[in-house]
Amino acid sequence: MWWFQQGLSVLPVALVVWSAASFVFSYITAIVLHHVDPLVPYISDTGTIPPERCLFGIMLNISTFLGVATMYVRYKQVYALNPEKSKILKLNKIGLTLGLMSCFGLCIIANFQKCILYYIHVVGACLTFGVGAIYMLVQTVLSYLMQPEVHSKDIFWIRLTVLLWCCSSIVSMFVSSVVLYSGLYGTNLVQKLHWDPQENGYAAHIVSTVSEWSLAFSFLSFFLTYIRDFQKISLRAVVSLHGQTLYNTPRSSVGDEQTLLIAGSI
Repeated sequence: MWWFQQGLSVLPVALVVWSAASFVFSYITAIVLHHVDPLVPYISDTGTIPPERCLFGIMLNISTFLGVATMYVRYKQVYALNPEKSKILKLNKIGLTLGLMSCFGLCIIANFQKCILYYIHVVGACLTFGVGAIYMLVQTVLSYLMQPEVHSKDIFWIRLTVLLWCCSSIVSMFVSSVVLYSGLYGTNLVQKLHWDPQENGYAAHIVSTVSEWSLAFSFLSFFLTYIRDFQKISLRAVVSLHGQTLYNTPRSSVGDEQTLLIAGSI
């Protein structure tokens, strides 16, 4: 059995690989078609013009589904490992809520492009990475609270390091974006897909784009820390039949007994 076949470790692996592929494939397509500059464009710029916009959208929608599944499994795992610790359970619920909000933001990014509906796209980015960073913080705190009984100290320090990487990328991107869009370097820069290195504001643009790529991959890297945890967990569905047909029929004691027997056999 391969390492990614153990337990549910395939979920975080699929989330990271698929999401990274959605960025890389749309970037390659946009470069080949000369829709953006090769040197570190905004991730959103590589998903603005068809056909890469279509590829970007559908792949990120699938990433949203994988993200929801991964975060839900993480929630169930923490809940099962700490059934009597109210503080951890409360933080766990908060983490799930934040995670689902972050996934919803990713869905907004996928379907509302930057150059078409900029402000909605920005809201999606804030939900994805802003709320997502708080989700990472909650999970890091949970890792701290569950050590050393459940988590080792190593996994806590790894998650804390990735969290700091993510936060530094957010600060760098925020500051450079404020400088870039302050009006000092012209207006309507949101629609601009090609930059000349000799232009004013090019340095701020590069810092902003590099920070965005760094932020995206720091966010994905956090889920790589789930792999070892997910190797030790599995989920199963229990099927229970409430009747012998799919039609509404009068209930009877005989029918109930047969239903119970059938359900028990499954």
